[in-house]
Order: sequence, then structure tokens, then C-alpha cells
Amino acid sequence: MLRCHAVTITMGASLCLALRPASSRAQPKTRRGIGSLMDLLSGGGGELVAPDRALPGRPAPMPNIEGSRHFVLGTDQVAVPEGHKVAVFANGCFWGSEKGIWRFPYGIYSTAVGYCAGFTPNPTYNEACSGMTGHTEGVRVVYDPKEISFADILRWFWEAHDPTSGMGQGNDRGTQYRSGFYWFDEDQKRLIEASKTYYEGKLGRPITTEIAAAADYEQYGGLWYFAEQYHQQYLAKPGSRPYCSAQPQGVDMAPFEAWCPEDLRETYAPKLPEAFWNAEKPRRGCSVVNSPNEPVVL
Repeated sequence: MLRCHAVTITMGASLCLALRPASSRAQPKTRRGIGSLMDLLSGGGGELVAPDRALPGRPAPMPNIEGSRHFVLGTDQVAVPEGHKVAVFANGCFWGSEKGIWRFPYGIYSTAVGYCAGFTPNPTYNEACSGMTGHTEGVRVVYDPKEISFADILRWFWEAHDPTSGMGQGNDRGTQYRSGFYWFDEDQKRLIEASKTYYEGKLGRPITTEIAAAADYEQYGGLWYFAEQYHQQYLAKPGSRPYCSAQPQGVDMAPFEAWCPEDLRETYAPKLPEAFWNAEKPRRGCSVVNSPNEPVVL
């Protein structure tokens, strides 16, 4: 069942018309992605809205997030424990993007979905889907670098979608579905850029993934805003729709040594064995949707 049906408009934009997920039926029955038609035509297609035209947003953060627990892992969705790091990326519909990472067998403290790399403070889903906030649907990963490598997260990111598809992924079109990876330190930047160059060569066509510093968005209130609670770990919840827009290309990111800068290889060597990738790697058709919800046991 499709999460968001794309309806072609004469002017070339896409209007998101599917109803909210079953788990949110206690919410008002508004349609997913509703903005004014003109907003959608100007911002929800293939051109990123200008910051001075973005919606104003609000100072209050998303309710019911602070203090909430991860539906699968049982951990705090907001906290970053001492010694842990954060990764933020976007690669299509955030439901499937998040599930792939929380299923890692170890090293993941929490995952969450939200809106990243935009200009509107504390956006709602409908606002982000209108294209008038500049955000893309993203995933925030809190991980323990002693147990899982940033390179493992990077590999999943690249292999789990089509990073050459511009402003959209599969049936989901618009700037709110663009591919992106956002770095918090110089090592992350170098690893993202090096892996992009390598994967672009393996795919044989230009990658359109947005790569930027998290600090670039401080002027707009920050890189990251949590999505509504009903979106968090959505695919693990009773009544969820088994939907994912991502388009894995079936091209492996390995071997690590072929793309990682030499001075970073020891620190960021992968911690997931090839046995994991052979059994669980993303496959065409967004296979993660039908995978078990629990973390993989090796």
C-alpha cells in the first residue's frame, strides 16, 4: 500500500494525498502533506524553497517527544549518552530508513525520524510535506562508536536508496524526500565525501546527495527537528502500512579499504561482519519493510 500517492499536476509538482498512517487515527483525519496548492506548486516539487520564503514555524518543540522511549529498543529517544555520537541522514521515506538502522545487531542506542536541513523551526509533518519548510525527511542515529563504526552507518545509507534520483525517491517526489548526509565533525565530512566519490563511480552516474555541515543550519534554529510521535518507529507499530519509497540499487559499497582515507582506516574500520551484509543488506524493493522488527542476532 502506498504511503504517498503522487498526482501529476500540469505545472509539474506532486501532491501528497494519502491519509495519515493507521497508528495516527486518533489524530484528526487530515490528509498527509496538505499545504495550499500554490505552496505545493512553488515548494513541493523540484526546487528548494528560499529561506526567506519558508514558513515561519514556531518556538515550541514537537510535543510528546522529550522523555519518550524507543518503541523497539526501549531507550530514550532524545538523550545522547556519554561517549556516544550522532549521525543524521536522509534517504527517502523516513519509515524504512529508520528501521534499517535500528535493526543493526549492536551499537545503536536509539533512532528517531524527523525533519532536517530546512529553514522553518519546529515544523509539522504537513508543513514539511508542503515543501515550504525546506526540510527533508531524515533519521537521527545515536550510536556507540566503540561498538559500531560510522562507516557501517554510511554503507547502509548508500546501499539503502538511489542517491542519484534528485528531489525524490521512488513514488515520493519533492524536496522533502531528497537524499542528504549532514556532518558534525571533520572526520564525518571526509568519510561522507570519500564514500560518495567511490559509490558514484560504482553506480556510474552522478550522485545528487546533499552533503553539508550541521552547523550550517544553526541560523535557522538547528539541523534537526523530531517528527510527530506517531511517525517514530512507525513500521514496528500495530496497524502500520508496509510502505517504503527507497530504491536500493543492488550495488555494494564494499570494500572499505577502497574508499576510506588511509589515515582514518584504523579508527573507522567496519564492525559489522560480511555475514551481516550477506544476509541483511538492502535489496531492490526496499526489503527492510518486511524484515523482523527486532535487531538482528548474529
